[in-house]
Amino acid sequence: MIAKKILMPKLGESVTEGTINAWLVEVGDKVNKYDPIAEVMTDKVNAEVPSSYAGIIKEIVAKEGDTVSVGELICYIEAEDAEAKEVLDPPKEETKRQIEPADGGKGAMRMRFSPAVVKLASEHGIDLEDVEGTGFRGRITRKDVERYLNNRRAKNADISPKIKEATEPSKIGEKDIEIPLAGVRKAIAQNMVRAKQEIPHAWMTVEVDVTELANYRNKIKDEFKEREGYSLTYFAFFVHAAARALKEFPELNSTWADDKIIQRHKVNISIAVAKENELFVPVIKNADEKSISGIAKEIHLLAEKARSNQLRPEDMEDGTFTVNNTGTFGSVSSMGIINYPQAAILQVETIVKRPVIIRDMFAARDMVNLSLSLDHRILDGLICGRFLARVKEILENTNEQTAAI
Repeated sequence: MIAKKILMPKLGESVTEGTINAWLVEVGDKVNKYDPIAEVMTDKVNAEVPSSYAGIIKEIVAKEGDTVSVGELICYIEAEDAEAKEVLDPPKEETKRQIEPADGGKGAMRMRFSPAVVKLASEHGIDLEDVEGTGFRGRITRKDVERYLNNRRAKNADISPKIKEATEPSKIGEKDIEIPLAGVRKAIAQNMVRAKQEIPHAWMTVEVDVTELANYRNKIKDEFKEREGYSLTYFAFFVHAAARALKEFPELNSTWADDKIIQRHKVNISIAVAKENELFVPVIKNADEKSISGIAKEIHLLAEKARSNQLRPEDMEDGTFTVNNTGTFGSVSSMGIINYPQAAILQVETIVKRPVIIRDMFAARDMVNLSLSLDHRILDGLICGRFLARVKEILENTNEQTAAI
């Protein structure tokens, strides 16, 4: 046996650190090379850290909740000798040719139990098929088994009058609740602080009449969903319009790089996707080359990936501009914080039907506000005003005759 270090791997092009969300092994566990040993949360995605060697876990250095830089030590392993490694290592060529199942690998991940999970389940007679996995792609972690065990004990135990009293509605909320800052919320907090401290924000808002767009979308949405299998959302139209305008005003498709501004050739639009209390920002790559239906499909696929823990680092990388669908929550005006190091973020507010004066007469129209936050180091009001005017023009002229779905 030879003591080896396992370091925090690089989990994405711009990822510099990760937070240990959960250890999948314990000291003394025997693992194969490539076996997942820890779940890591970055500011972009959840991922698993594979073992670099076959052997026995000797010491866990980084604790759950610790944020570790890429290349820093996370644990020690007593590596097997070369002969044993050949037996334990999976054939590399076979690994490359694995086919991901229709569920995106979720079923396969559930069946890859860590030694700690198997040991705990065996000790307490737990059938792992009955345990719901909350780890990466539905993987069952040690915490899932412990939660299942605690729930089973609670069901089998008699609840004392004191416990009953403590759970009465009148007693709930009488004490402060401390919520540790970790995982996605910690990553979001750090990024937002950095963005606000470093970026001099400015804001602009335009009002857009999307009546014809709404009429067209409502006319075809049912047939579209039946044919394609996913919804034609309003958001797809807004992302499409922004992508077209970015090609005409590439200044907004830029990123800040300390001593220079990088104007990006590719239009890769970041969108916000929520999963319970977690927020992810996957990227629609080459959005300017996609049709409205193509963008709708990308939105659907990325949202499904987020909800099923299947987002990968590459799904979150290389965003050049962000479009945020704040209208989902009924917002009519907001000022977004820029997704560092991008130059701007566009907030799409809720569509509201209200009276508008057209040719000196009142008419009921579908109106929406578009709010742009801009980095004033890179952009100014002139170019951003022109960009918003172009987005407005595209949307107000989207109808049955002009839209290429």
